[in-house]
Amino acid sequence: MSAEDKQVFYEEIEITDDLTLPKLFVRQCRKFGSEKVAMREKEFGIWRPITWTQYLENVKHITLGLISIGMVPGDKVIMIGDNRPQALWTEMAAMCGGGVGVWLFQDCLMDEVKYIVDHSDSKFYVAEGQEEVDKALSIKDECPKLEKIIWDDPKGLRHYDDPMLISLKEVMRLGREKEKEDPGLFERMVGLPTGKDVCLLFYTSGTTSVPKGVLLTHYNMLTMGQNLMKVDPCKPTDDFVSYLPFAWIGEQMMSISCGLQVGFTINFPEEPETAQENVREIGPHVMFAPPRLYEQYTRTVQVKHLDASWLKRKIFEWSMKIGYHTAELKFEKKPVPAHWQLLRWLGEQACYKKIRDHLGLSKVRHAYTGGAAMGPDHFRFFHAIGVNLKQIYGSTEISGISVVHRDNDIKFDTVGTPLPGTEVQITETDEIISKSSSVFMGYYKMPEETEKTLRDGWLYSGDTGFMDEDGHLVVFDRTKDIMILNDGRKFAPQFLEARLKFSPYIKDALVVGHEKPYVIAIVCIDYNTVGKWAEDHGINYTSYTELAQDSHTYGLVESAVAEVNRTLPEPAKIIRFANLFKEFDADDDELTRTRKIRRAFVENRYQDIIKALYTDIDMVHIETAITYEDGREVQIKTDLKLKDVSQGGKK
Repeated sequence: MSAEDKQVFYEEIEITDDLTLPKLFVRQCRKFGSEKVAMREKEFGIWRPITWTQYLENVKHITLGLISIGMVPGDKVIMIGDNRPQALWTEMAAMCGGGVGVWLFQDCLMDEVKYIVDHSDSKFYVAEGQEEVDKALSIKDECPKLEKIIWDDPKGLRHYDDPMLISLKEVMRLGREKEKEDPGLFERMVGLPTGKDVCLLFYTSGTTSVPKGVLLTHYNMLTMGQNLMKVDPCKPTDDFVSYLPFAWIGEQMMSISCGLQVGFTINFPEEPETAQENVREIGPHVMFAPPRLYEQYTRTVQVKHLDASWLKRKIFEWSMKIGYHTAELKFEKKPVPAHWQLLRWLGEQACYKKIRDHLGLSKVRHAYTGGAAMGPDHFRFFHAIGVNLKQIYGSTEISGISVVHRDNDIKFDTVGTPLPGTEVQITETDEIISKSSSVFMGYYKMPEETEKTLRDGWLYSGDTGFMDEDGHLVVFDRTKDIMILNDGRKFAPQFLEARLKFSPYIKDALVVGHEKPYVIAIVCIDYNTVGKWAEDHGINYTSYTELAQDSHTYGLVESAVAEVNRTLPEPAKIIRFANLFKEFDADDDELTRTRKIRRAFVENRYQDIIKALYTDIDMVHIETAITYEDGREVQIKTDLKLKDVSQGGKK
C-alpha cells in the first residue's frame, strides 16, 4: 500500500517508550474535537452521539472523581457490565489516573467474582446495576482490599445504603469539584505513566485451572493495534459495533488498541439481546467475533432457507453453488472466468447482497474470527456470500493477535501469516511459540506459571501446529487435546466439532476418541432450530430434554453426523453419539466465559455417557446437577439414548 493510499485510512503514529493509551487518548480527543463522533449508544430507540470532546470531559471527571475517593497510581479497578459508553469511560479513566483496569465477564458466578476481585487486589469495583452490585456486596467481606463499589444504573438500588456504595454520577461530581481545585491535575496524571507500565490485567479463561492474570502494558496494546492496522488499515470514518464482552481481549483489541489509533466510531447496542438488530442498523466496516457468532449467523441463514418458498430455496441453492465455486477459485488463487464473474454478479443481485444486509455485514471490509477454531464449512459459506472473513490466531498473552490472513491469500485450513514485527516458530515438540513487542509481562502473582509460558522473550502457547509451504501457520489443536486414533494417527477433536456445528441443528459437540477403539460424540442440539423443525413436523415436546431425546431428533442429528463422516478417513468417523439433555453451560463450568469447551472437565463430568458409548447398550441413566447464575442448583434425572451412526462400523 502506498503512502498516499494509507493516508486515506489512518495516520500511523510513532510508538515510543513514553507513549501511553491515555496520552494518545487525550491527543486524539483534541485532534477530533466536537466535529467528530467518538461513540454512539442506542437509548430508547434513538442513537445518541458522543463527540470526542464529550468523551474527554467524561473521562476527565471520572478520573478526578476516582482520585477524590482514594485512587492512586497502581490501584486495580474492577469493571463489570454491558458494553456501554460509561464502561469505556471508566476503563480509560482508570488508566488516566495511573490505575490498572480489570474486567469481569458479566455472567461470572459469585466464586469467580470473588476469586478475581481478591486475587487482583482490586480497590474499586465499578458495576453497571443492581445485579452486579449484589455480586460485589456478597463477596466484599472476603475481599479485604476492596474499598468502594461504584454503580451506574440506579434501578433497584433505592434502598441500598451500604457505606461502600457510591454512584458514578457522584464520582463525576467529585471530579468536577477536583478540577476546580486543581485545574492541571488531570494532565499531570496522564503524563506520569510510561509505555512500559501495566495498564490492563486480563484474566484468562481458565480451561484447565483457575484463571491467570495477564499483565499487559501500554506498549503491548499500542504495538499490537498498530501491527494489525499495517495489514488491514481502517478509516477514521469507519464504524465498529462493540457488543462482545470487554473482558475478552478481542474486544479490547478493536475498541482500545485500534480504535484510539484510528479514531473510528464505536457503537454500543441498546441491549445485548438487540445486538444483531443494532449491528444491521449501523452496518460496521470492520468486525471481530468468535466462531460461535458466525456459526449462529450461518444457522440463521440455514433456517430461513428451510422456511422459504420453493422458488426462494432454488434461487438460494443456485446462487450458493456459484458462490462456493468462485470462492474456491479465489482460495486457489486462480482467475475467475468471465462467465463465472457474470454468474457471480447475478448471484449478488439475487441472493448474497440480501443475506449480507440481513446479517448486518453489508459494509464490512474485514471480518475476523478468533479465539477458537472455525470449521472450513463456515469459512467457505461466508466467502461464498462475499464476506471477507479472515482467521486470526493469538491469545491474551500477546495482546490479542499474532497471526492473520491477508487479502487474496486466504486458506481456510490455516490462520494466515505473522503480523509485522512478530516472529512465529515451531519447536522440536511442534509447539507454537511467538515473539513480538506485544508479548505480556507475565502472570500476576504467578511466577512459576510465568516461567513456563515466557522464556527468553518467547511466548509458549501450548498449541501444536506447523508452518505450511506458503508460510501459513496451521494450528492443529491444544497439545493436551490432540487425540490418537485407532490407527495411530493424530487428529484434532475441535476440527470434528466445528464440522458438526455447520449443521443448523447442532449447537455444540464434544468429540472423544483418544486411544479408543472408535470415535464418539456428545451432541447439544440447537433448541430453537430443532424446536421449529419439530413444530413443522407435528412433533410434541415440553422441554429441551424431551426434544433432545425424541427419536425423530436423533434421526435428524444422525443425518448431520453421517454427512460429516462422509468426508472423513475411516478411523476418524464418528461411530456412536448421544444427544445431551442440556446445552453446555459456562455456569456449570463446562465452557469458559469465552465459550470454549473445558474438555477435561466435560469428559470427566459425562464419563458415564462416554463409557456407555463404548458398549453395546442403547440407554444410560443420568443423575446430575445444573447450576444457575445466581448459584441455585437443580438436580436432573433422565435416561439418555445412545445411537449408532448408520455409516461405517465399529473398529
